[in-house]
Amino acid sequence: MKTGRIIKLISGVYQVEVDGELFDTKPRGLFRKKKFSPLVGDVVDFEVENITEGYIHHVHERTNALKRPPVSNIDHLIIVMSAVEPEFSTQLLDRYLVIAHSYHLRPRILVTKKDLASDEKIQQIEQILDVYQSMGYQTQFVSMNDDIELICNQWGEGLAVLSGQSGVGKSTLLNQLFPDLHIETQDISQSLNRGRHTTRHVELYPRANGYIADTPGFSSLDFNHIQKDEVKNYFMEINEYGDYCKFRNCNHVKEPHCNVKTELENGNIADFRYDHYLQLYNEIAERKERY
Repeated sequence: MKTGRIIKLISGVYQVEVDGELFDTKPRGLFRKKKFSPLVGDVVDFEVENITEGYIHHVHERTNALKRPPVSNIDHLIIVMSAVEPEFSTQLLDRYLVIAHSYHLRPRILVTKKDLASDEKIQQIEQILDVYQSMGYQTQFVSMNDDIELICNQWGEGLAVLSGQSGVGKSTLLNQLFPDLHIETQDISQSLNRGRHTTRHVELYPRANGYIADTPGFSSLDFNHIQKDEVKNYFMEINEYGDYCKFRNCNHVKEPHCNVKTELENGNIADFRYDHYLQLYNEIAERKERY
């Protein structure tokens, strides 16, 4: 029996890496009966059937797992946005952050294509990133010709997952890290302001202090696992200031003696962040009412 990490899944075959060796494995029938599927990122025990093939017997307990993209045991979630092409959007960024926090992940924000942005746009984005830094987020604003390996090493040890809208430069970053991969990239759709999907599956690549994952871009974000009363927990500053509201179950919408509203008026919460909170809260509330 060997123990390794799943680094790729294609057509029902799980590729497991063990000390640099790769094995093509399949899960035993027991997994199908339990309706449990291994994920890329899982640490598994498998039995070698021949030189490079085997069957997965056991999946070790996960520290965390995402549904979209399907990957587990994430140490660093890197939310990748672009300055332009597609245009930087705080609303989209906040939605990614909510998803990350809902899965108990602490995300880092990486903004790409600084070299393609105007001076005015650069200044605008840097001011916005200052807001996120004040909340405790780690942010990076990079050009596509920067030392990507140095940037990547700053993320720390373990599995780093790149996640974000198609076209923001995830595959381009990986091509710079691993020139031999020749990961497919495509132009931005001008009508939709987003990239066409170039990554079709999750795959882990070894880096100096762990792994880095390329994941498919999102065409939509799924909040079905989040209740309306939970949204406040996933906006860091709203969650913090909400501890001082008069009512413990305050959702910071129309309730009296709301400390979040006070801090908003005092300028301690950015207007755009509160607006995005209200939008998502109302969106989820309306969805639940329809159901």
